[in-house]
Amino acid sequence: MLDKIRSLYEADTLTAQRFRYGILGFDIAATCYVIATSFFPRTLAIELGDLLLGLVILTDFIARLMIEKNKRMIFIRPTTWADLVAIGSFLAPIAGEGLGFLRILRTLRLLHSYQLLNRLRKDFRFFRNHEEELLAGLNLLIFLFVTTGLIYALQYASNPNINNYADAFYFTVTTLTTTGFGDITLEGTSGRLLSVAVMIVGVTLFLRLAQVLFRPTKVREECHKCGLMLHDADAVHCKHCGETIHIHTEGST
Repeated sequence: MLDKIRSLYEADTLTAQRFRYGILGFDIAATCYVIATSFFPRTLAIELGDLLLGLVILTDFIARLMIEKNKRMIFIRPTTWADLVAIGSFLAPIAGEGLGFLRILRTLRLLHSYQLLNRLRKDFRFFRNHEEELLAGLNLLIFLFVTTGLIYALQYASNPNINNYADAFYFTVTTLTTTGFGDITLEGTSGRLLSVAVMIVGVTLFLRLAQVLFRPTKVREECHKCGLMLHDADAVHCKHCGETIHIHTEGST
């Protein structure tokens, strides 16, 4: 049983690949669910939906814990605590259902795992050609979503200007872009500190995305002598050690 679970999470078989894509799809669907339900009053149907999502996340967490070789290490990872917060908020809404939005951190962990990145490179040519740009954009997008969730969870009960995720997202984007219309502000010292964090971290991620988008295109081809991975698209020799490299091309389409 344990070997079968480990195979699903770590193996390179077609079944394991589909399973991990399924987890990724579930993470995205769970995030969309949390956003959508923020616009409606809490009903029994929504509470049952929270319970179902919480049970699925809990099952996934237990499975990961079972196959973890060093079980102590799993509890020092930030994504583990994000999972625990999400589980608690889905299973016990009184804890603050808005914090379930941290579930999107799982998507970030999955997309940065070696197995899934390697699979995406093999399955999608567009991902191979634009991996750095896509990951930089994804990091910025996830930062926006997680920050939006935190603002909503911390402010919706006390701030009359934050009524749903749309309000929190609007504030996050205007703060990140330093537009600052001033029609929505966060209350309290914690709110001001969160605003500062949005500006500092968000602008850093935005500049990283801009750097990747506008710098000369690079291709991934490991130099067998020095290990340098990124080279110019038309490179014949490694810039680091001068070794001849053979960049694989797929031809024109």
